[in-house]
Amino acid sequence: MDLNEIKDPSFLKDMSVEELNDLAGQIRSFLIHSVSRTGGHLASNLGVVELTIALHYVFDSPEDRIFFDVGHQSYVHKILTGRANRFDTLRQYDGLSGFQKRRESEHDVWEAGHSSTSLSAALGMAVSRDLRHETYHVVPVIGDGSISSGMALEALNSIGAEQRRLVIILNDNNMSISQNVGALSMNFARLRAAKTYNAFKRSVKNALNRNDLGKLVYHGLKTVKDTVRDSVVDRGIFGELNINYLGPVDGHNIADLIKVLQVAKEHERPVVVHVITKKGKGYVPCEIDREGKWHGVGPFNIETGKQIHEIPEGWQTWSCVAARAVEDLAAKDARICTITPAMITGSCLESFFARYPDRSFDCGIAEEHAVTFAAGMAVSGMRPFVSIYSSFLQRAYDQINHDVCRMDLPVVFGIDRAGLVGGDGETHHGIFDPGILKPLPNLIIAQPKNAEEAGDLFYTAFHQDHPFAVRYPRGETPVSGKKYSMIPVGSWEICRKPDNARAVVLTYGPDVERVCSKAEVNDIPVMVVNCRFFKPMDEACLDDIAGLNVPVIVYESDLLEGGLGTSVLEYYADRQMYPEVHRIGIRDHYVQQGSEKLLRKAENIAINDLMNLLNELL
Repeated sequence: MDLNEIKDPSFLKDMSVEELNDLAGQIRSFLIHSVSRTGGHLASNLGVVELTIALHYVFDSPEDRIFFDVGHQSYVHKILTGRANRFDTLRQYDGLSGFQKRRESEHDVWEAGHSSTSLSAALGMAVSRDLRHETYHVVPVIGDGSISSGMALEALNSIGAEQRRLVIILNDNNMSISQNVGALSMNFARLRAAKTYNAFKRSVKNALNRNDLGKLVYHGLKTVKDTVRDSVVDRGIFGELNINYLGPVDGHNIADLIKVLQVAKEHERPVVVHVITKKGKGYVPCEIDREGKWHGVGPFNIETGKQIHEIPEGWQTWSCVAARAVEDLAAKDARICTITPAMITGSCLESFFARYPDRSFDCGIAEEHAVTFAAGMAVSGMRPFVSIYSSFLQRAYDQINHDVCRMDLPVVFGIDRAGLVGGDGETHHGIFDPGILKPLPNLIIAQPKNAEEAGDLFYTAFHQDHPFAVRYPRGETPVSGKKYSMIPVGSWEICRKPDNARAVVLTYGPDVERVCSKAEVNDIPVMVVNCRFFKPMDEACLDDIAGLNVPVIVYESDLLEGGLGTSVLEYYADRQMYPEVHRIGIRDHYVQQGSEKLLRKAENIAINDLMNLLNELL
C-alpha cells in the first residue's frame, strides 16, 4: 500500500495478520530510506515496527492514549497516524518533529524528549479518566533502559498502590542507547527466561487435556504450577509492586502481540506486557551495533552504512576533545574517574572506559544518581568527571545544588551539547544551563573558545578544589597537540584590540574566533573579549571596559534570561556604572528544531546580526 495515503490507523482493523506483516516490511524499508536522507533515530524505530502496528490494531487512537518513552521511537506511530507524507521534513525547520508533538497530531497525547516520564504521565491520565467517568485505555510504551530511572520506579510504586487500569508495554531490547547496565537489566533477563516456563506450561496443559484423567491431573497440579510461576515470574519487580505481568512475548510476531494485547486490554488493574524486541531489526548495521552508534544518526549511505558527513582531517568533535583531555589527565592522576548516565558513545568515552575500566562508571539513565554518586566519590578523595548533556543536566539540578555545590566538592562537569543542537529541537537545546547553574554558590562555570583552551580549562578544573563545569557545543573543532596549562579562574582574554576600537564585543565559545575573524576581514574597529568564565567574571576587565566609554555588546548563543549579559548588567548596576550595553541572545521561548545556521538566523543571533548592530552603533 502507499504509506503516504494513510490518514489514521483505523484501516488496520480490516487487515489480516499476513497483510500486517507485509505492512511491517514496507514501513521498515520506508524508515531506512527516509532516515538515510534526513537523519534521525533509526535503530529504536526499526525495533518497534510490529509492536506499534499491533498496538494500533488492538487499541483505538486517539481515544485510547498510546505514547512512547522516549518519544524518539514514535516514527512508526507517526506513519500510522497519517504523517508519512511529511517524512522528508523530519527534524527540519518547521518540519515533522523527531518526537511526539501535541500540536502535530491529535494522536500525540504526550511529549517527551527525555526518558522515564511516561509512567507518571500515564497514571495521571488514568486517574483523570476515572475521576471524569471516562473509559479510554492508557498505554505507555517504555524501554527497559528508561524503566531503570528513579522517576519510573517512583511511578511504578504509585501505580501498584493506585491499582488504576493501565496497560504498560515494556519494550525490552537490552539496550537504551548502548547496552543496559545495572541490577534491573539482570532482572529483565531473568524474566526473559520465563519463556522456558511458559513453553513448559503450554506443553503440559496440551498433553494432559486430551482426556478426563489428564484434566484431573492437570488441575491437581495447580498448586505446583502457581508455585513455579511465582518463583519464576511474579517475584520480579512488577509482582513485588502488585502489578500484573504478561510475557515475555516476541515483539516481532504480530499474531502473538495481538493476542497478548487483547488479554491485557481486558484487565481491570495495571498490567505490564513484557515485549522482547531487537533494536535496529531489518538493517544489519543497526542490528550488530552494541555501542549505540545507530541510535541517532545523520544522513547515511544505505549500501555502505557510512555517514554522509565526515569529520575533516585534523578536526574532532567537541565531545572527543573533552574526553581525550580528561583521559590524558587521568594518566597522571589516579584520582580522576569518569561517570556517565548511559552516554558512553555520545560523550566519546569508549577509550577512557577501555583504558581505565576500574575508574569508569555508566550509571544508566539516572542523572540524579550519577551526580550524587560523583559527590560521594569526591568527598572520599577521588576527582570525578561527570560527562552529561546540557539538557540532561537539568534533571540533576537538585543534586548539583545540594550534594555537590553546598559541600563545595571538586566534581568536574563536562556539559556536552551546550547551545543549539539542531534536529533534536526544543527538548534538547542546551541553552538553559548558564541561567540554571549561575546562582549556585561555589560553582565555577567556563566555556572554551577552541580545543586548546578546552584542554587548559580541564587541566585547571582538576587542579583546584571547587565544583567546576566546562561547557562545550555539539559539532567539531580543529585540534592540535599541546601541553596543558593553568588558566587563572575567572580571567577573561582580550583577543582583538585595535588602537581605534569604538565598541566592545563580549562573547564566548567558538563565537570568539568567528567574531574576531569577521571583524578582521571587514576592518571593524571593535575590541573582542573572550569571556571564557561565566562565573566568576573578570571584574577588573569589566571595570576597564566601562572606562572606555564605548558601546558594549554581549553576544551569546544561549538564553538571554540569566545569561552572561544579565550578569554583566547586574555587575554594572550594583556599582552604579552605566556603560551603553546591548545584548544579543535567544529570547524567552523554546526554540524549535533545525540546522544551527538556520536557527541562528531565525533567532537573530547570527554573526551578521551582530555585524548589523555594530554598523548601527559605529
